[in-house]
Amino acid sequence: MEQQKLRELLETLHQELAGVDSVDETTGSVLESLREDIGKLVDREQAAAIVSDEPLIDRLNEAVNHFEAGHPRLSLAIQHVLDSLANMGF
Repeated sequence: MEQQKLRELLETLHQELAGVDSVDETTGSVLESLREDIGKLVDREQAAAIVSDEPLIDRLNEAVNHFEAGHPRLSLAIQHVLDSLANMGF
């Protein structure tokens, strides 16, 4: 059940990422990193190893802060993923 919810949240996050239009260099770098991380999380074989990776959680938390003012929907989507991961014990 939690895996399905995480997958749905990742899809929502992916859609939000695709909706971000013009960005500065820093935001572009954060977006690219998030896209890569999401791709790895969606891949079931890599998900367990990636999710236990503390730097990933740190990057997601930093992204929440980075997007909070300019892209609140994106920030909220990332926070939902973090909450789901926390509920799964990561």
